[in-house]
Amino acid sequence: MHESSALLTDRYELTMLDAALHRGTADRECLFELFARRLSGGRRYGVVAGTGRFLELLKHFRFGESELEWLREEGVVSTTALDWLADYRFSGSIWGYREGEVFFPGSPILVVEGTFAEAVILETLALSVFNYDSAVATAAARMTSAAGSRPLAEMGSRRTGERSAIAAARAAYIAGFSATSNLEAGRSWGIPTMGTAAHSFTLLHDSEEDAFRAQIDTMGAGTTLLVDTYDIEEAVRLGVRLAGPELGAVRIDSGDLPIVVGQVRRLLDELGATSTRITVTNDLDEHAVAALAASPVDSYGVGTSVVTGSGSPAMGMVYKLVAHRDDQGDWISVAKKSAEKATVGGRKTAARAYDRHGIAREERIYLGDGPAGEHEGAADPASERPLMVQLVEGGLVDEQYLGAAGTRQAREHRAQAVAELPPRAVSLTRGDPVLPTVYLEG
Repeated sequence: MHESSALLTDRYELTMLDAALHRGTADRECLFELFARRLSGGRRYGVVAGTGRFLELLKHFRFGESELEWLREEGVVSTTALDWLADYRFSGSIWGYREGEVFFPGSPILVVEGTFAEAVILETLALSVFNYDSAVATAAARMTSAAGSRPLAEMGSRRTGERSAIAAARAAYIAGFSATSNLEAGRSWGIPTMGTAAHSFTLLHDSEEDAFRAQIDTMGAGTTLLVDTYDIEEAVRLGVRLAGPELGAVRIDSGDLPIVVGQVRRLLDELGATSTRITVTNDLDEHAVAALAASPVDSYGVGTSVVTGSGSPAMGMVYKLVAHRDDQGDWISVAKKSAEKATVGGRKTAARAYDRHGIAREERIYLGDGPAGEHEGAADPASERPLMVQLVEGGLVDEQYLGAAGTRQAREHRAQAVAELPPRAVSLTRGDPVLPTVYLEG
């Protein structure tokens, strides 16, 4: 039985619901939109992640007896609201960018259509998932670009909350990482797992030789030996002597990596271990990975930086009401006018425009009939790709976006979407979004 996700929310979602019920506006059909006003950290593009997790949590957004009893004891909402919550099932529709898609300021990443009551209480859940997962995926995508063809492993579980660790591993995998150290992420989302030994394993034994023998005897010569507990050169020589030239890999977790890696590669080759790989794991971020591009590194392990969004742990996304029906049933656009927080009201859909070489040039937001409607679009349909897909219809989640299969699909789509961007998208310097966002009449 899955745990309810209903209380993963802020109190004001329920107090707004309560007031709307008493005012008679709770059933007014509304359209909410999740988007980012800007790209945190001067990123050139963002990567959508969290869709599969959000849809899974939505399926379990139910107010059971224990949740209702706690709300009743705390006096959070009225009896009228409690009765409404007891029967809550999201029955509306949700559209959004495919997970793994790239996005820009103003991109309607998620569009939720339903009554005010049933849609407003999803705000905190949606934002908590998409803000974190997309921040991790965006940072991880930068690292993937910096690494080129060399694989990266996510190993940041010890640097974030236990549940965030699972989400981060999934987001990093979508963004191109090849594996994670987190076993629950492997079980829940089908991500390959990796890991051998830490310094404590070496320190446990009476000698480094005893530790290496134990690891090789258990895991075979193809294992990865951690060689910087004491003296790196001695450890490399010892590892090759014990495992032979078939030693799988050595891991380096300290030192001036460009210099140390070069020294270790030369030593391994001298010892005949020409196929032994070198992996590095020393507080890496995208800049450190890029700095090692010319070094004979075979793979990277990234921890703190990836699970914290490499300095931008949230994408600054918001969830705003952009339209509702009036008493005559017509859609009315609504928008904030606050200084520096103004929003663009109205029902929207989105498309990406391309040049004749298939390179993305513009993010187009069409105002009009919304994601389920039609728009005139480009004169040449081949030069424009629709970005929004239906994720939920009549309260039913599209199962293709869930689980391990949905995660793999998102990973594949991310690679395709990033490949379409202009070359300057991979720049690691702070700057403007690589594509402009243009609003057009649908």
